[in-house]
Formats: sequence, C-alpha cells, structure tokens
Amino acid sequence: MDETLIRPATESDLPGILEIYNDAILNTTATFDTKPQSLEEKREWIRETSYPYVVLVAERAGQVVGWASLRPFRPKAAYRYTAENSVYVEKDCHAEGIGTALTQRLVQVGAENGFHTIIAGIAGDNPASLRLHKRFGFQIVGVEREVGYKFERWIDVTWMQRMLE
Repeated sequence: MDETLIRPATESDLPGILEIYNDAILNTTATFDTKPQSLEEKREWIRETSYPYVVLVAERAGQVVGWASLRPFRPKAAYRYTAENSVYVEKDCHAEGIGTALTQRLVQVGAENGFHTIIAGIAGDNPASLRLHKRFGFQIVGVEREVGYKFERWIDVTWMQRMLE
C-alpha cells in the first residue's frame, strides 16, 4: 500500500475533493446535500476556508483519497473558538486508516489554531464515523431525531464534541 500524505488542500485538489463529496451526496447520508456540487461551488468553499479554519487532503500516489475540514460552527462571533469538522474518504479506500490520519491531523490543527472545541454532526446510520470520532476523544452530546430527509426516509443527527483545552 502506498504511503498516505496528509497536507493542506489547494485548488488543484478540488476535482478529487469534489468527486469524493459528490459520491457521498448521491450514495450516502453522510451529508444532507442532495444535489451534486459544481467545481465552482467547491472553489468558492475552499476560498472561504481560511485560517484559523482549514481543508486537508489525504493523498496517495498523487491522488486525493480523502479530505477533511474545520469550518465555522455558527456565524455568530461568540462561536469563534468552536469549529465543525467534516471527514470524507474515497469509497474504495474505506477502512485503510485514511479517516484516522485525517481526524488526527484535524484535532492537531484545531489545537494549534486556537480552537477550544470541535463539533461533529454525524448522520444517523454512520457507525464508522461514530467509532472514528470516539477514538479521538469525541463524546456524544446530543441526538436530533429525524431532522433530515433523504432517500425517502428520516435521518437522525448525532452531535459529538471534542474539547481541545
């Protein structure tokens, strides 16, 4: 297996990020987006994600095989020390440690960039993501029942939190 490099994302990574994300939109409940995004939408998204926030990619053999981000949790100023994370892995690379490497680096970057806490919103039927976050000290802080509707069914969201200080 090729070595996985975790690094900050650049605009040149957007086609790989978009491919992974659009697959998740169309085939999973990991996101509540329901329509594939365009390259221009992702270009705007990455441009909006500046310090102290971050987008990381996992690269293997020159290919993006996963990505993760820390983004604003809420827009109000009092939330400025809280970030919400996202972690997505190429469907053919699940259970290969990519999500682990991305999450580990996100937690490090969150602490380095002065965040007090990281929040993860995990859609109902994603036990792998729940296990991943638990492994890094995230704790369940609540469940919102049937707040999303996708694939002709209602979906819960489990909220997890990791304190950094």
